Amino acid sequence: MEEKSKTRITRAGLKSALSMFRYIRPYRAYFYSALIILMVGSFLMMAIMGIPGQMVSAATDEIGGNALFDFSLNTWGWIMFGILALRAILSFLQTILFANVSERGMADVRRDVYGRLISQPMAYFERYRVGELTSRITADVEQLQSVFSVTLAEFIRQGMTLALGVIILAFLMPRLFLVMLLTIPAVVILAMVFGRYIRKLSKKRQDQLAKTNTIVEETFQNFSIVKAFANELFEVNRYSGSVQKMVAISLNFAKVRGLFFAFIILLLFGSILFILWQGAFMVQNGSMDAGNLLSFVIYTVMIGGAIASLGNLYTTIAGALGATERVKEILDSQPEFDIQSNNGGLRITGNISFEDVHFEYPSREDVAVLEGVTLDIRAGEKVALVGHSGSGKSTIARLLMNFYGLNKGVIRVDGIPINEYDLSDFRKNIGIVPQEVILFGGTIKENLLYGKPSASDEELKEAAIKANCWEFISSFPEGMETIVGERGIKLSGGQKQRVAIARAILKDPSILLLDEATSSLDAGSEKVVQGAMNVLMEGRTSIIIAHRLSTIKDVDRIYVLDKGRIVESGSHFELIEKDDGIYKNLARLQFDLKSMDITT
Repeated sequence: MEEKSKTRITRAGLKSALSMFRYIRPYRAYFYSALIILMVGSFLMMAIMGIPGQMVSAATDEIGGNALFDFSLNTWGWIMFGILALRAILSFLQTILFANVSERGMADVRRDVYGRLISQPMAYFERYRVGELTSRITADVEQLQSVFSVTLAEFIRQGMTLALGVIILAFLMPRLFLVMLLTIPAVVILAMVFGRYIRKLSKKRQDQLAKTNTIVEETFQNFSIVKAFANELFEVNRYSGSVQKMVAISLNFAKVRGLFFAFIILLLFGSILFILWQGAFMVQNGSMDAGNLLSFVIYTVMIGGAIASLGNLYTTIAGALGATERVKEILDSQPEFDIQSNNGGLRITGNISFEDVHFEYPSREDVAVLEGVTLDIRAGEKVALVGHSGSGKSTIARLLMNFYGLNKGVIRVDGIPINEYDLSDFRKNIGIVPQEVILFGGTIKENLLYGKPSASDEELKEAAIKANCWEFISSFPEGMETIVGERGIKLSGGQKQRVAIARAILKDPSILLLDEATSSLDAGSEKVVQGAMNVLMEGRTSIIIAHRLSTIKDVDRIYVLDKGRIVESGSHFELIEKDDGIYKNLARLQFDLKSMDITT
């Protein structure tokens, strides 16, 4: 999802933007009403700006000689305040209506973008950084919301101001309008050139700001690692260096902006003063009314402001079109499945077979992870996967969850290829207790309910008792309502594991995956957690990925993997008898043969 600098409005960008109007369609009554009010308000504003000139004409000529309308000065005053009050009311209504469109429409966009992101396959999240995806659903959608709530309305208003102002000046004061045509366009062209350079510097500053924010995000996500390595000063220096680069860019940006403002003051306002000077000569020789000169000056200032605003608004809209393309890229991406279509009625038995499975990760296609893996697991069996790190144990679990497509071979559950199941329904039949348990930052109850959102308090308590975690939960003052903190940081490793087991018990899966669930625990915690896992495994097809061979002595079968292949299989006692077998050598590394018989 490549970031692109969007300084121009392109056909592709406009096409993407128009496609996003489908989110406005449900609220089109608000949108069209706001546009009508906006146009009426623009006409009223132009009318108000013409009244001061008419008041001057009325003040200098009570009969109304050169005035457009024969109204007294007092009448003009009441007309001006009446129109102004009406314009204020319309402005309020316009703001409310556009807010309804933008808030409701962009809420729908956020919902759909999040739904599409959350339903992407695992490979998608390996390809993009979390911060980048988060930016799509926050910063990019925020840009779209700003366009629909403020920028679009302002762009239309300033465009109407420019068009109406030019028409009024050309109709009422053609000679002075010609003088303006000789000066203003040249100033506008120079301003646009200046503006393009400023946009480039602004983009450079935003890029550096993004890099700075990435440092913050990475350090906060890996806060425990920063603390463990005592690298606080290193990270502060890294962040400070990035900030200093941003400061240097920002100062350069400020210099250019300062030159631009000086240019605006000198040339743009100088042009206006030159036009006023020429108009004064026309008033002096009687070819123009003083009131009309004042009106001309006011309309000229409004036209100049509209031109300057349109340049800035153009840049904002161009940036929003870039954001639209990035959001549309997500909305057009292909999800794993339709999250609205699953019915949750599937219940599998748990017979598993891998048939000549070959696999490479999409991000590492040059490295073969599994090469011709074939295995059979009957429903209700407990099997273990053993091998050195990188041998493919965890990959087998991920493939069974259908996180990735196979390069070759087939995986069947109950005799049916897993890619023929409804993916959501299929995964609801699989429970997993990982080595590193990740809990959500809410309460213990909320984390347990993730296994079964409809579970009652009695079911939660029963699951907690089976998982050997009710004792420590009930010891907390808030009980089930105890906040576990970010990623479960307020709980110990053993406590988190038992909460994860209780969550899996509530899910009541047919197939259970235990991915080194006790490898990071001390002996005492391991014993408690192992007891909870034994309860969890009862009557379920269980696949245990283990480094500690002491935890898998009693399983029905052990598969030993080496370099992506199954090289040995059998029970603990069968494998321990194989001379020079990989499993026996692993056992020798873990057990002291002089003090413990590895066959028992």
